[in-house]
Amino acid sequence: MEEFRAAGVVPVGVNGGDAASHLAFIQKFAFPFDLLVDEGLAVARAYGALKPDGTGIQRTVVGVGKDGRVVFRQQGAPPPVEILAAMRAVEGGNGVG
Repeated sequence: MEEFRAAGVVPVGVNGGDAASHLAFIQKFAFPFDLLVDEGLAVARAYGALKPDGTGIQRTVVGVGKDGRVVFRQQGAPPPVEILAAMRAVEGGNGVG
């Protein structure tokens, strides 16, 4: 997590659960980042993170540059080094964030 923050990357999670379930999940797993509520799954839909049957979110990592462009997108749990490399690649241009 420190490497992400040192690179200017602000990690957040997005899930369709309610705020209370997110708080319990953060506390249970000691997540060092916020979880945002995606009521209606609009964010998941926009970033192509819905399960194939459309019933929920499929874990997907999306890196968005400061200019709003998606610079990294991969389903599953990619290694942090891959995410950081993609985010750092835009650092010289529009930066990361």
